[in-house]
Amino acid sequence: MSAQGQLLGRIISLLDDVAIPHMVVGSLASSFHGEPRQTRDIDIVIDPEPDALSRLLELLPPDQLYADAAAAAEALERRTSFNVIEIDTGWKLDLIMRRDRPFSHEELGRRISVRLLDTDTHIATAEDTIVAKLEWATEGQSERHLRDVAAIIDTQAANLDQAYLDRWIRALDLQPAWDRARQLAARPT
Repeated sequence: MSAQGQLLGRIISLLDDVAIPHMVVGSLASSFHGEPRQTRDIDIVIDPEPDALSRLLELLPPDQLYADAAAAAEALERRTSFNVIEIDTGWKLDLIMRRDRPFSHEELGRRISVRLLDTDTHIATAEDTIVAKLEWATEGQSERHLRDVAAIIDTQAANLDQAYLDRWIRALDLQPAWDRARQLAARPT
């Protein structure tokens, strides 16, 4: 098992132990649904109660996994993210609080169970990964997110729930990014 797979397995086990709903998102999710690519971090959306988050932090072995408890508490309050760093490898986990909005509630509810990097876990659906990547591309103007979306389109086109995509692309005002990603997908390689 790869170092990244071992870290993913460790954090998923801890999240399960304290009953925090979670799902893998970001580059790992887009690689799963589209074209694999290297990434040095693991993004996981979590939806903890304050007590469960405290228990999670207590379970992190301080000589192996570093997390700032104050940053975690602030992330929960503000619905942002905090990092857990594996000390020996420098691998970074971004634990992202589920945002308090309709899309984020539905996205977490639609997560699917998969085997990823030799770990049984939950992951965002292809459609939800597309919507999230379109948001990140719009907010950060990153072409990398659009290329990830294009790869998912190329790989999953026949299986995508277009009505679901259309609903959230319209609701979140993501049409320009969606149009650009579809143009990238249409390019021959």
